[in-house]
Amino acid sequence: MLRVDVNSDLGESFGAYKMGMDDKVLPLVTSANIACGFHAGDPTVMKKTVRLAMASGAALGAHPGMPDLVGFGRRKLDISLEDAYNIVVYQVGALAAFAKAAGGKLQHVKPHGALYNMAGKDAKLAEAIAQAIYDVDKSLILFALAGSESITAAEKIGLKTASEVFADRSYQEDGSLTPRSKPGAMITDEDASIKQVLSMVMDHKVTTLSGKVIPVKADTLCIHGDGEKALLFAEKIRKALTENGVEIAAAGTFIK
Repeated sequence: MLRVDVNSDLGESFGAYKMGMDDKVLPLVTSANIACGFHAGDPTVMKKTVRLAMASGAALGAHPGMPDLVGFGRRKLDISLEDAYNIVVYQVGALAAFAKAAGGKLQHVKPHGALYNMAGKDAKLAEAIAQAIYDVDKSLILFALAGSESITAAEKIGLKTASEVFADRSYQEDGSLTPRSKPGAMITDEDASIKQVLSMVMDHKVTTLSGKVIPVKADTLCIHGDGEKALLFAEKIRKALTENGVEIAAAGTFIK
């Protein structure tokens, strides 16, 4: 049977600022990527989100990002390999502590924003991040872009991986996501997005922005839940997958 994990980025509120609809998104996902305070989130939000995720049955994941609250972790920073290693250890360790305090355990790590995208193409950065995760807990699963340097680096040191695909992002011919700054980066048509999801999960293929069809591995699907329309869309994606015989389950249940 085909299986796929469904994940979402959560816990991105900070102080007095509320972002996202975590309580409504969590019932729709099997894995929760929880911000660790560098690009978003704070200790109080981390604690609350961990407990919300556990109550909903979603597997826990750390979502470490660049130390860039103002830029929401989406700006490329000239970060050294040592600093990249250290900020990942720091953030994963912090969320692991909140998980343990709540009686839970981390399943995975998914880097955020610029850290995710940069590591996808930079082998040395990918290796530093993979090593950091491995050194904290070698049983963790790295969620990273399918076919990226991040997947290669993790597999090289024996870290488990989940190849990630996106419902609402278009792809380039090299398998990378179209940068948000370029036209056509976001897929706004629901039918087109659902068609892309089914193609990636069931046929292991995706049609790029240029029209070329390339192979893709889909272990986990990222959905976003900012706004009521996004929530309805997430429900439609789940329904389409289930109707096509795809089992939706946390990555840790089928990635060994």
